[in-house]
Amino acid sequence: MRRSRWVALLMLLLASLALGACGDDNNDSSGDNSSSTADQASTGAIQKNDQNSSTKITVGSKNFTEQKILGEVYAQALEAAGYSVKKELNLGDEKTAFKAMQTDQINAYPEYTGTALLSLFGVKSDDLPTDPQVAFDQTKKDYAEKGMTAYGPTPYTNSNEVAVTQETARKYSLKKISDLSKVASKLTIYGTPECRQRLDCLLGLQQVYGLKFKKFVPVDPALRHQVLTNGQADVSIVFTTDPQIAREKFVLLEDDKSMFPPYNTTFVVLDDVVKKAGPDLPKVVDQVNKGLTDAAMQELNARVDLDKKTPKEVAGEYLSETKLVQ
Repeated sequence: MRRSRWVALLMLLLASLALGACGDDNNDSSGDNSSSTADQASTGAIQKNDQNSSTKITVGSKNFTEQKILGEVYAQALEAAGYSVKKELNLGDEKTAFKAMQTDQINAYPEYTGTALLSLFGVKSDDLPTDPQVAFDQTKKDYAEKGMTAYGPTPYTNSNEVAVTQETARKYSLKKISDLSKVASKLTIYGTPECRQRLDCLLGLQQVYGLKFKKFVPVDPALRHQVLTNGQADVSIVFTTDPQIAREKFVLLEDDKSMFPPYNTTFVVLDDVVKKAGPDLPKVVDQVNKGLTDAAMQELNARVDLDKKTPKEVAGEYLSETKLVQ
C-alpha cells in the first residue's frame, strides 16, 4: 500500500512539472532555477486579480472526505485568484447541498454527474448515458435550467462500487454483482443513509439486479470500510477512489448490468455569481481540474483518511505540488 501511495504521489508531481513546462519557446532558457520558477508562474500558476475581490463566492461540499477536499481545493484556488471566498463544507448528502444552492446558503459546490442525473434530475437508471461526456452534457443542460452553470468535467471519476471482503467473495463465489442473486437474502448490506432511495445504490440493486438483501443498514460515509473489516457488513457500497480498497484488499464486484453511471466531478456555480465573477472563474476551475486524475484523487483521499491530515491541509498541498499556488 505504501509503495502504491508513493507511485501515485510521483505521478502527481510529474503532472505538476508538466504544467510548468509548457511555456513559450521564446523564453530565455539560461537554465537558472529562478527563470524556471518564473516560467512556471507565468504559464501554470493561478494569477491574482484584485478586481475579483468584489465578487463573493460561498463554496460548499457534501459530507465525506473527497467532497471536503474538493471544496477546500476550489475555495483556496478561487481565493488565490482574488475572489472573496467563504466555505460551508460538510453540508450533508447531494439533496442537502442542492437545496443549499437553491436557497443561497452556498453558491458553488462540486457534484458528480451520475449523482446529479439520478438523484437530482430524476433520470431513470435505464436512461443513464454511459459515455462520460454525454453524461456531463446532459448534466450541464439540467443545471442550466435551474439557473446554474456546471464546469468540468474532471479527468477522474468516482463511481459507487459494491465491495466485499476476499473471504466473502471466496465463500459465495462472487465476481459480479449478478452473483449476489443466489445469496443476497443471507447478507447484510451497508450504505450511506441516502443509499436506500438512490438508483445508483440500494434501490438500483433491487430494481436493476432484483436483489433482496437480508437487511440494509445506513452508515456514516467514514465507516463504509470499517463495517466490512469488523464483520458487521457482508456487503458495503464504497467509492472507487477510496484508498482503503487497496489497503484492505477488498473485492469490487463487476457491474455487469452497467447500473452505475459516469461519476466525473463538475463544479456547479449559480449563474448570478458566474456573471459577476468574469473570465477568471472558468479559467481557475479548468486549472484545478487538469491535475485531478484517478491516482491524484486517491492520493489526496489517503492523506486525509490514512495520514489523518485535514482536508484544508491536503488541498493546500495539492495546489502547491501542482504549482497552481506558489
